[in-house]
Amino acid sequence: MREVLLRTEKLSKSFSNGGNLQHVLKNIDLQLYKGDFTVIMGASGAGKSTLLYALSGMDTPSLGTITFGDEVISDYSSDELAVFRRKHCGFVFQQIYLIDSMSVMDNVLAAGLLVNKDKKALGERARQLFRAVDISEETQNKFPTQISGGEAQRVGIVRALINSPEILFADEPTGALNSKTGLDVLDTLTKFNEQGQSVVMVTHDMRSARRGNRILYLKDGVILGECDLGKYVHGDGERHKKLSAFLTEMGW
Repeated sequence: MREVLLRTEKLSKSFSNGGNLQHVLKNIDLQLYKGDFTVIMGASGAGKSTLLYALSGMDTPSLGTITFGDEVISDYSSDELAVFRRKHCGFVFQQIYLIDSMSVMDNVLAAGLLVNKDKKALGERARQLFRAVDISEETQNKFPTQISGGEAQRVGIVRALINSPEILFADEPTGALNSKTGLDVLDTLTKFNEQGQSVVMVTHDMRSARRGNRILYLKDGVILGECDLGKYVHGDGERHKKLSAFLTEMGW
């Protein structure tokens, strides 16, 4: 039986918009499984990022529950959610948010020290992760303004993984990158997923979506359908056809 990492029951999120209540997520029941590369797709305004933020504890639902393991995190206070995110979640965004006044290495260590005070052990893990994403020691000592966008996003992935999170959340991680550097980032996410890292990614991009084994399609705040693509295999033309057919059926 597959291990459930996180589940929701009747998850709903509403916002007040000019006095009117806007229902962004509506009674979502969902299970996320260990080792999956789950992709959330849908048109703009479907609620994709809102769902990701709720699942990761960056936002709280209006109704319903979110359970991680045996912990109902939707009942947590903001301080408890902050601790939960640091210990259990990693985040990669379209905008990378590195601190310009700190070196690449110090950006990563700063995130790690929030959880683990053993700087020597953190340094060893950081160097291991940097090697895995092809960031040289020379680049590790540079400042964010001195590196390329693709390098910066790979640094962002290292920062997201420094605390060995159970789930890596990615919100349009290739959205601000050109085709080549975006492909490098996708290869990096795929490599870590193949090593067992659970990934949840929001994307508009079919090339990015093909990396997932499970595709969820969100429309008007509900999961309209899902597609099982199986394990990613480079150059699998049938994978593209299956995803295209699914998205057409969903009204993409």
